[in-house]
Amino acid sequence: MGLKGKKVLISGASIAGPALAYWLGRHGFEVTVVELAPSLREGGQAVDFRGDTHLTVLERMGVLDDLRRLRTGGSPMVFVDEKGETGLRLPADFAGGDIEVLRGDLARVLYEHSLPYADYLFGDSISELRQDADGVHVRFRSGGARTFDLVIGADGLHSNVRRLAFGPEEQYVSHLGYYAATWSLPNYRGLGFGEGSVGVNVPGRFMSVGTDNRNPQKAGAFCVFAADRLTYDRHDQEQQKAIIAEAFAGVGWDVPRLLATLKDADELYFDSISRADVPTWSNGRVALVGDAACGATIGGMGTGIGIVAAYVLAGELAAADGDHATAFTRYEHLLRDYAQGCQKGNAGKFLAPGKLGIRIRNWMLSRPRILNWMLEEGKKVTSLDLPDYRLPRPAQPSKPVPLLTASQL
Repeated sequence: MGLKGKKVLISGASIAGPALAYWLGRHGFEVTVVELAPSLREGGQAVDFRGDTHLTVLERMGVLDDLRRLRTGGSPMVFVDEKGETGLRLPADFAGGDIEVLRGDLARVLYEHSLPYADYLFGDSISELRQDADGVHVRFRSGGARTFDLVIGADGLHSNVRRLAFGPEEQYVSHLGYYAATWSLPNYRGLGFGEGSVGVNVPGRFMSVGTDNRNPQKAGAFCVFAADRLTYDRHDQEQQKAIIAEAFAGVGWDVPRLLATLKDADELYFDSISRADVPTWSNGRVALVGDAACGATIGGMGTGIGIVAAYVLAGELAAADGDHATAFTRYEHLLRDYAQGCQKGNAGKFLAPGKLGIRIRNWMLSRPRILNWMLEEGKKVTSLDLPDYRLPRPAQPSKPVPLLTASQL
């Protein structure tokens, strides 16, 4: 059939999805991306890239200069107690890596670069997958249906594709004992913070706020708290706001003021800190990429892994001339150890440890030698000997045929 006739459906238009769409399109595949949200998701927390591997992939994509123009400049972090007294200061590169950008900005850049090579379906999702020798027969929530050669789940830790093709989420996602939330709020004076963020630590809880470097009129709140697995509606923000308010009730410093801004927060991110461990990243003609395969909610370098995984998966499919069985095996062989190394650890334990843990963390990271060692180790973890996949010249953007309804098949 050749690559030109290979039709691929990607579920998810956040980070890994558009990156994969770009590379597959460049290699000559016909690509469709389906995304549940009605449009690109704006805002979100800052994400970072660190080390030569991440930067090399971004450069090969042609997005490195764009991201440098959009970089936040990094976010120094200050940890205080309930009286506002400083316990620890961390430099911008500790959390921000080599390049830090807002997730919404990154998603927009990747989407724009992939648009000549892919068709996007917003406001829809996959409701059914069925594989046979002819391909993957997909039915969409909107009622449309179509057959693809391959389907890739790039739809995050709570992957819909993984659920449909591999099994229930509880088989693959482990709760790590913490929850995290972020939301935007108007900037206000009186906190005494300027560049970066400042946050209060009490045992098992952490809440911070920082100015938006690109818009001083805005600020962002972030919190982490220890909790066993909670039962709640992932689509009910009012319920999630109540959970946050209860978790931080009675905490001092500026927490009451920050909690008061929750009621007007339009875009709240709330989720458990969890890790995905999928024994095999493919099942027949269906494969997983990014957080769906090996994600960790916070601190697992998921953004960088997703970008690298998209590059490798597309490259291996092209190198195998579309032979998905060979390509999926090679893709997982090249990346599994790398991804698992990046997702080790638990950001909740670092940000919201117990009383003794706070003291030990602050003591250790106040020592420049220990801090510098941790920064260097972080770069080593992200290093991978990248294959250099050949791209066709010149690149010819391709557009898939329109989505068909069931009656048209």
